[in-house]
Amino acid sequence: MPEWRKLVGGVMIVIVPSSLFAQGTGGALLHSDGGTWLNENPAPATAAIFRDSLVQTQKGYSARIDAEGSTVLIGPETVVQFQGNELTLDHGSLRLDTATEMTVIVGCITINPISSDRTQYDVTDIDGKVKVIAHKKDVKIRLHGSDLRKTKPGASSEFIVKEGAQATRSEHCGVPIKPTQGTDAHEPFLDSIGAKVAGLAAVGVITCYALCRGGDEPVSPSKP
Repeated sequence: MPEWRKLVGGVMIVIVPSSLFAQGTGGALLHSDGGTWLNENPAPATAAIFRDSLVQTQKGYSARIDAEGSTVLIGPETVVQFQGNELTLDHGSLRLDTATEMTVIVGCITINPISSDRTQYDVTDIDGKVKVIAHKKDVKIRLHGSDLRKTKPGASSEFIVKEGAQATRSEHCGVPIKPTQGTDAHEPFLDSIGAKVAGLAAVGVITCYALCRGGDEPVSPSKP
């Protein structure tokens, strides 16, 4: 019995305090099945993480963060820094299920739930384009820091993404990503159909003027 108690006590010291300590100090637990780096070192299957912990997933691998009241699924090829109840996303994708209003920061914008009710939302940052999808409850996109000064006069620094909707923003200035083609884009004048028609009409007028002049008067204003 004494040996058995020592064995159980040793296991409890190794396993239980890591999870309780992580939860009680604003930390969390990182779970992965390989292909994940923690602070630039290979991550074990389960590890306690704390503020400023850097998590990187490789292609084809994902990971999960379990924090108090929140769960975060980290997609492949993602770099994210854990900051307690905040996540700083460098690039990649995150799916959050939070009852603690866990926030994601990408560049100059912040995405956060607008209530303490359980909220589920995705944040993806690829090639400087940040996509936010609100699966359950609404979330807010807002500019922060010095980038507020870059907004146009009268423009709002906050935008609500309603449940079931999505929005795309630039990580550099937080403004909506506008399409470069399609009905909202204006084709350059010289490449437009109207310009081509106008050009053909001008050629036709000149040709007709040259061929349709009466008499034997040459095209050149000077007599031969």
